[in-house]
Amino acid sequence: MKLDFIPLASLSVSRANMRHGKRPPDVGDILPSVRARGVLVPVLVRAGGSTGSTGGTFEIVAGRRRFHAALAVAAERPDDADAAMLACAIIDDGDDAAAVEASLIENLARLDPDEVAQWETFVRLTREGRTPADIAATFGLADSAVRRILALGNLLPRLRSLYRRGDIDTASIRHLTLATKRQQQAWLARLDDADSHAPTGERLRAWLFGGASIPADHALFDVDASGLAIAEDLFRETRWFADADAFWTAQNAAVAARADAYRAAGWQEVVILGPDTPFQSWEHEKCARRKGGRVYIDVRSTGEVVFHEGYITRREAKRLRGGADAAPAPLPRAEISKALRAYLDLHRHAAVRAVLTAHPGAALRLMLAHAVCGSTLWSVRREPQTAASEAVAESVETSAGETAFDSKRRAVLDVLGLDADCPSVIGAYGVRDLAALFLRLAELPDGVVLDILAVVMGETLAAGDPVIAALGVHLGIDMADWWQADDAFLGLVRDKGTLSALVAEVAGKAVADANHGAAGKVLRSILGDHLSGSNGRPRVTRWVPRWMRFPASHYGDAAPGPVAVDAPDAETARLAA
Repeated sequence: MKLDFIPLASLSVSRANMRHGKRPPDVGDILPSVRARGVLVPVLVRAGGSTGSTGGTFEIVAGRRRFHAALAVAAERPDDADAAMLACAIIDDGDDAAAVEASLIENLARLDPDEVAQWETFVRLTREGRTPADIAATFGLADSAVRRILALGNLLPRLRSLYRRGDIDTASIRHLTLATKRQQQAWLARLDDADSHAPTGERLRAWLFGGASIPADHALFDVDASGLAIAEDLFRETRWFADADAFWTAQNAAVAARADAYRAAGWQEVVILGPDTPFQSWEHEKCARRKGGRVYIDVRSTGEVVFHEGYITRREAKRLRGGADAAPAPLPRAEISKALRAYLDLHRHAAVRAVLTAHPGAALRLMLAHAVCGSTLWSVRREPQTAASEAVAESVETSAGETAFDSKRRAVLDVLGLDADCPSVIGAYGVRDLAALFLRLAELPDGVVLDILAVVMGETLAAGDPVIAALGVHLGIDMADWWQADDAFLGLVRDKGTLSALVAEVAGKAVADANHGAAGKVLRSILGDHLSGSNGRPRVTRWVPRWMRFPASHYGDAAPGPVAVDAPDAETARLAA
C-alpha cells in the first residue's frame, strides 16, 4: 500500500464499496470539516475505474462520502488546484472479495467517539488557542454542541470516568454539570453509601436545587446585574437560579416595585396574589381603570409572574351594572336558547360520529388525544410505579426496560412540542388543549401516531394487572433481555424454602443439598456469587426466576428449561461445601 494525491477526475466509486449507490450520499455533517481542513483521512482506492481503462484511473473501495465532500468543495473553488486533488491510500490489486473486506473493515472501525473522548480532544484544542467557534467549524458541529461537550469539564474526574463506563446515565450527567464541586462530592458519597440513594434524572435536578428549579427567564429583575448564582444548562439551553431563596428575595422586591409603578400610573388598587391564591379568570370580569378596574399580580410557585390589568370580581360587576338602589337592567335575549343549544349540539354530535366511523385514522388520533388530555367523559391515569423502598425505586429506574421506555417517551414529547423532561405524556397537554392536541396529531403520519400511541399505552398500563401476563406471552418477551438479579431482588426473598429452591435452580441440586438448613443470608450469598461469578463460583447468565417469566410459574410447578452458565454445570464438592 502506498499514499499519493490523485486528481478527483481520475476517481470513481467501486461497486465493491459497501456504501455504493446511485444517489450521492448526504455529506452535510462532514462538509464543514472538509472545507476547513480538507480530507484528512485518505480514501482507499485500487487501480481501475468506471471509465473502463486502468491507465491512471482508480476506484474507491472505502471513502465514498469523503470523495463526494471533496467534489463539493472543488466545485465551490474552481481555481484552487489543491481542491482538485484527494489523498488516497492505494491498495494492491486483488479480487472483489478483498476489496469488500477492506471496505467493511474501514467502515466497522469508524466508531463515533464518546462524549468524554470528545471533551478531552476539545480541551486540548482550546489550550492550543482554538475557540469553540473554530472547533465547531472544524468538526461540522453547532457552537452550542461544542459548548455542551466542554461543559463536562465542570465535572469531577471520577464522574467523567463513571459516565464513560456507562455507570451514570446521560440525563443525570447533564444535571451534574450544573452542580458545584461540593454538590458533586456529596452525590458521589451517596452513591458509595450502601444505605443511601443517589438521586438520578429529574430527582437529581430537584435535589440540586433544593426541590425548586426556577428558570432565569422568569425573573422580573436584571439577572446579570443581580449577582445571583446562575446554573447554565447548556443541554437544554436554559439558565436556572442556583439559590431559590435568593431568587424570591429579589423577585418579591421587583413585584413590589411593579405594583408601585401601577399605582403611580393611576390604578386605584393593585392586588398581589401569592402561589396559594391563583388568579381565577372565571371569577373576574374586565373593567376599565376609570370605572374602578384593578390590577392583579399573579405570582406563581414556578417563579413566573403574570399581570392581569383591568379586572374586578363578578359580584362587583353585577352590583355596578344594577346600581346600588336601581333594579337590575334586563339582560339582552340570547340568540340561542339553552334548549336550542342542546338540540344543535346533539345533531352536530350525531353527524360527526356517523362520519367518524368512515375515518378510522381520525378516530385513532381522537382516541389518543382523549387518552393524553382527558375530557368530561374520559379519565385516564398513568401508572405511578410506586415502590416500597428507595432500593426498589432505583432498581426499576435504572433497569434496561425503563431506560428504553424513557428514551421513547422523550422522543414523543419532542414530536408533540413539549418539554422533554416532562415526567409523562399523559396530562402534559391538559384538558383544555384536547382540540389543539387532536389537530397536532392530525398533521402527523400514521407511523408517528402509532409510536405515540405505544408510549401512551405504556404509561397507562397498570402494573400487576393480568393483562401484563397476556401481553408478555403474546409479544414473546424474554425477561432475560430486560432484567438481571440485583441486591434489591435478593433482599426481598425472605422465605428459606424459596431461597433453597432458587439456589437449586441457579447453582444445582448438589449445592442446595449441601447448604440445606443454612441461614437465609448464606443462601443469598450463594445466589449472588453465582449470578456475579465471584468467590470462585461459575457465573450463571440470563437467569430469571419463574415468577418473572412469560408465562410465569411457581416453584411447585414443573421445572423449566436449563439455565445458561459460564462454566460447566456441575460444581465440585469443595464449592458445594
